[in-house]
Amino acid sequence: MSESSPQPKLGYFILYVPNVLDAVAFYERAFGLARRFVHESEQYAEMETGATALAFADEGEMLAQGTIEPNRVERKAAGAEVALVVENVRAAFEAALAHGAVAVIEPTAKPWGQTVSYVRDLNGFLVELCSPVG
Repeated sequence: MSESSPQPKLGYFILYVPNVLDAVAFYERAFGLARRFVHESEQYAEMETGATALAFADEGEMLAQGTIEPNRVERKAAGAEVALVVENVRAAFEAALAHGAVAVIEPTAKPWGQTVSYVRDLNGFLVELCSPVG
């Protein structure tokens, strides 16, 4: 970056999904997130997650172009995750499971003081539920 160019900022983390409304409803139930925006086309939505929005976009066009591999429960998870910082990792993990998330790793204390757990969402994408670092 040149000295005159502003530092880029992460604005969105977008998951390509087969059904945007199903993804929104799942993240509301399983993780307690609120809708920020759902486009009337039902092909794009954003969740309230702070400065960086978690968004969902319809995967159809990207799949048709051969740009992405779809996230699916029956396949290995993609090499990425959504990390949600929560107050109580155990409670968030149990709530996610009660609403259809699939357990991957139970809440575990890390040497750096953080507690982390992992689940997969309705489409098989990896979601970390964790305490703040430090």
